[in-house]
Amino acid sequence: MKRAFLSALVVLSMGTAALAAPVRTVIVKPAPEFSFLSAGNQSKSLRSLRGQPVVLLIADSPRSGAFRKQLKYLREIYAQFASRNVVFAAAFKNGNSEPVESDVPFAMLNNGPAVASAYGVNEDFCIAIIGKDGNIDYQTPKVLTAQRIRDVIQNSFAVQAEARRETPR
Repeated sequence: MKRAFLSALVVLSMGTAALAAPVRTVIVKPAPEFSFLSAGNQSKSLRSLRGQPVVLLIADSPRSGAFRKQLKYLREIYAQFASRNVVFAAAFKNGNSEPVESDVPFAMLNNGPAVASAYGVNEDFCIAIIGKDGNIDYQTPKVLTAQRIRDVIQNSFAVQAEARRETPR
């Protein structure tokens, strides 16, 4: 009985010490690099977009059903995304870099099959949300609502850390 009590006391004190000490664990999943041609045919990379959230769509082609459905959702609140300087990028696994017919402007990535491979995409469609810090905040083969994308961007580590610095204490 006495041994069980002492064991419980040790476990309890360790738990209390763990609560008192701040834990600084940062989970980092850096997004693989990609490149694209910007206005004026200048080559740019993901690294050049640091400080801006990036929504990356990877699909077999711009005609795929999931890609078109995702475009429909993005159009719904594109103005909100534009006000937050969100960059939209598209990579096509078929290697074709045909333009995306949409009101939402897209950066067409070079070498779509390589981008799909770097992001581990085996499905017909994938969306990856890359935070301002260059980390993959969310990646899924499912079509997301525009509100879900907005929530992921708003709740990313970089955005929350920035908000904490701006809030007076």
